[in-house]
Amino acid sequence: MPTTLLFELSDGIVRLTINRPDKLNALNATVIAELGDAVTRIETDAAVRGVILTGSGQKAFVAGADIAELTAQTPIEGQARAILGQQVFRRLERCGKPVIAAINGFALGGGCELAMACHIRIAAEHAKFGQPEVKLGIGPGYGGTARLPRLVGKGRALELLLTGGMIDAAEAYRIGLVNRVVSGDKLLAEAETLLRTILENGPLAIRACLEAVDAGLETSLDQALLLEANHFGLLSATEDMREGTKAFLEKRKPLFKGA
Repeated sequence: MPTTLLFELSDGIVRLTINRPDKLNALNATVIAELGDAVTRIETDAAVRGVILTGSGQKAFVAGADIAELTAQTPIEGQARAILGQQVFRRLERCGKPVIAAINGFALGGGCELAMACHIRIAAEHAKFGQPEVKLGIGPGYGGTARLPRLVGKGRALELLLTGGMIDAAEAYRIGLVNRVVSGDKLLAEAETLLRTILENGPLAIRACLEAVDAGLETSLDQALLLEANHFGLLSATEDMREGTKAFLEKRKPLFKGA
């Protein structure tokens, strides 16, 4: 049983909570390992259709890495730590099911990186974001230098990475780091409403969109367009496509089966 995560599945939605409130939900080796196990279940359990990822308590989503674990690491250990965390985050990003980060407080360092690995980010008004690693004499290890410029652009990303400064939720929304900002008491409800809106659509189509955007960003426009066309063709052979188009013509809600 996990000791640092809460995995709650209800009606197709997993609420995955980093549960170390006394440490502001900092990411230590145990959290990363248990998060990896949770991603495996998300990937393989057909009952899981989408995920809301959040942190325990009101202060922090994830306030960063557990610094106590970093102080004595060797270069080889540091590289291994970064690669393992990157692999877990990448698997979450590529799980084929929509993942929404409900950011309920500080999302710093590894916490900001974890939020960026989710597909959509909703922040509470009091949330704070930053990549403060340079203040410790190190750099991001879980994807900050890769995902942040892809989300907000090179210049804004470098300003955050090189100053190590924090921004509030309003600024994170302005620069495109988060999709929505809501009051803290409405955060989880807003995330669930959005996720259920997504899950009303065809699951195969959702997976195809996630895959096409993820792969398309890493290739040329022509290759991305070909990938999109391939997905469009494959989806045309599905029962869901036939059901969706038929339901539209019959002016009723479709009943998708993921087939």
